[in-house]
Order: sequence, then structure tokens, then C-alpha cells
Amino acid sequence: MPRSRSFHTLKRLGGGKIRQSWNKINLYNLSRLLSRPAGVTHYQQKWKAKSTTRAYHGEQIREKHWERMFRSRLRAEIPMDINYLARHDGSELAAGRGSGRETRPRDAINLRTNNKKSFRIPYMHMTYAPMERRLDTAVFRSLFASSARQARQFVIHGKVKVNGKKMPYPGYMLNPGDMFSVDPEAVLFATGAPKDQEAVRSGRRLKRMQQHEARQEAEAQKAAEIRRTKALEAKRAQEEEENSQQEADAAALKQERENLDEAQLKKVQRKQINELVETAQVLIRDTQNEPSAKRKVELRSFVKSAKTVSNKMQRKDPEQVDKEIEELVTSFAKLTPSPPQAGEAAKREAKASKAAAEEKEALDTEFKKEYQKSLDAIMQARYAATDESKPYATPWRPRNYMSAFAFIPQYLEVNQNICAAVYLRHPIAKPNAAEVPSPFGEEVQQLAFGWYLRRR
Repeated sequence: MPRSRSFHTLKRLGGGKIRQSWNKINLYNLSRLLSRPAGVTHYQQKWKAKSTTRAYHGEQIREKHWERMFRSRLRAEIPMDINYLARHDGSELAAGRGSGRETRPRDAINLRTNNKKSFRIPYMHMTYAPMERRLDTAVFRSLFASSARQARQFVIHGKVKVNGKKMPYPGYMLNPGDMFSVDPEAVLFATGAPKDQEAVRSGRRLKRMQQHEARQEAEAQKAAEIRRTKALEAKRAQEEEENSQQEADAAALKQERENLDEAQLKKVQRKQINELVETAQVLIRDTQNEPSAKRKVELRSFVKSAKTVSNKMQRKDPEQVDKEIEELVTSFAKLTPSPPQAGEAAKREAKASKAAAEEKEALDTEFKKEYQKSLDAIMQARYAATDESKPYATPWRPRNYMSAFAFIPQYLEVNQNICAAVYLRHPIAKPNAAEVPSPFGEEVQQLAFGWYLRRR
């Protein structure tokens, strides 16, 4: 269950705790931050320092978890003077009375300069250095999120990758050389200015329109699929009906032929042969679709053979005549399609041409839509037009008060163009500098460090 808003104590002006957030009230509380309380015991000072610093450093982490992460050995870097190291071997530190040879203050051995104040290393600022290894903290330090809690949310929701693999654990401890990247859209949303109320309403209207269009398109596709299914079923039913009709006609013809005597049967056969001959002669005399010379020769040869069969059918059995008629029909079908077949072929050709035209028109329409979409995207990118579908203000601009928090630690190498960063090394302390960003002074950090030591 998420913690309530009152727990954060962020919006208490002047008295709220400092958080890892870019909130404007957090910035106001930073400007009113007191160094340390007065008039309280040392134990109370340590507890107050612990409470204040923990509110900033990993307030989303449980205290027991942080106590296991705490290390009393603090990392630091001490630069050595190469001239001094080349001139001495360390024996001068034991010269004189055993604590080093006494020299004048100006000649005092110093590793960097004679001013000892410039050599102070802020060890106490490294108290919360283990926190900087956490993935959510590194995402916040890289300016990819406006708060540590938002960075944690990005990690949990799968918007962060470590070394190219999705890492859903915000407590993952980074190692030197690890590269992590964040979804650019999430970064634009986290670091960009929020939309005003009118833009929010426009975005909601646009979203509703897109959902309505998507529903209409889905319904149209479903209706087209239903129509296609019905057309296939109707075609299948028609074919089955035609086949059954042909079978019925064939059965009726067979039954009728069985009821006829030999003279009547030969009369029917002669009529079939005459119909074939007349059809062939019509094709030969056709002036609109005049056949070629070779085709005319073949048709005349067919007419001659058909007349020969008709003249000799009186001396043959009806079964033999039926076989010859079937051969004539087969050869005539090879020469030229019958009129019904030609009509069906014409219909098929017209249907195919119509389908090709419709397909071409659909492709042209789709191409025009894609071209218009690309053109709109180019114009939008060129003139930075407002995109109501984005959850942040467009054209993009950084959120207010971001400049006060826009800094990146030295142990991170960040590329803002691709929203990726490399964890170079663990943070360390240097002379007059500590790589762990913190709004609290050295005294407060020292009291917090003393609280987490085993002996209080």
C-alpha cells in the first residue's frame, strides 16, 4: 500500500523535510534549512541529524535495509606530491626526536600546499555513499527523473535497462562500468513541463476520438470478415446446387433415354450432332471475332467428321454413337469454348479486372494516407506543433525550477541524447570535495555518521 501524502512532510513551508525531488516547495525548504538545532543534548542532535539526512538520502528505503548497507570505512582519494615522493623515502618522518625533524612552518611537509586548510577531506559527506550505487538513485542523479520515487517507479514499470537487459529492481547495486538507459518518452515526461488544463482536455478528447476510430475500424473489419464468410458460404451453396442440378439433369436424361426406342434415340443423337455442326459453322462465319486461318481449317475438319458420323449412325449401335458424340464434344471443346463457357470466361475476366482496379485504388488510398501521415510528422517536427497525445507540454520545455537541481556527479557519465548513462566508479571524497551530493553541512553529516556507528 503506498504511503500517504502526509508522510512525506514535503509541503510544510519552512518546516518540511528535504527530499530528493525537484518540487518547488522542496526548493523553498532548502532555502530555509538550518544547520543544526541548539539547546538539545548530543543524543538528540544525533537523532535529529539522522532523521533529517535520512529524509533526503533514500527515504523510500527501510531503516533496517539501510543499516545493513552502512559502512564505517569511507572511500577517499589523497593526492600525493610526486616531487616529494621522489625526494624522500619516508625516513625523514622518524628523524629528530622520533616524530619528524622540526622545520620552519614555511618548510613544513605538506602533500599539496603549505596551507593546511585546503587539504581538508570531507569524510563525513561520504556517510550515505552506498546509496549512490542503487539503480533508482543513479537514475535520479542522471536527471532522468524529477524525484527518487519517480525513478523507482520507472524501474519497477520496466522502463529502465541495465547493460541492455530490463532491470525491474530499484535496489540493484550498480558496479563500475555498468550502463543503464531509460525510455526517452518517460524521461521527456519526467523532466518536461506539465500540460495546462486546456491541453489536458484536448488530449483527453483526442484520446477518445482515437479510441472511437479504433473501435469503428475493428467493427468494419469484423463486418467485412462476416460479409466475406457469407459470400463464400453462398458461393459454396450455389456450386453444390449446380452440381446437384447437373446430376439430376443427367439422371433425368438417362431415364428419358432408357424409355426411348432405337429410332427415337437415334433421332435425339442426330439432333445433338446437328447442333454441334451449326455451332461450328456459326464460329466460321463470325465476322466480329473472326478466327484465324488455322482455326477455320480445324473447324471445317470438325464439321466434316461430324457429318460423317451423322451419315453412318444408322448402321451403328446407339452406344457406339454415344461414344462418338462424346469424342466430338471433347474435340470441339478443345477447338473453341462453347458460348456459355465464353460468357463465364468474360464474366471472370471482368470480375478480375474490377478486383484489380479496386485493389489498385485501395493501394493508392493507403499510399496517400501514409504519405499524408509522414508529411504531417515532418511538418510537426519542423514547426514544433502541439502534440495533444503526449502526456507533457509540447513543444517540450524543461519544467520550472529545474535549474536549481541540474547537476550531475562526477562518477556518472551521462548522454542526454540517448537517455543513457555509465556508472564509472564508486563515489569518493577528495580534498575540499565529496562526490555524494547532499544539501547538509559537515556537522550534520558527522552527527548522522555517529548515530549509525555501533557504539553511540
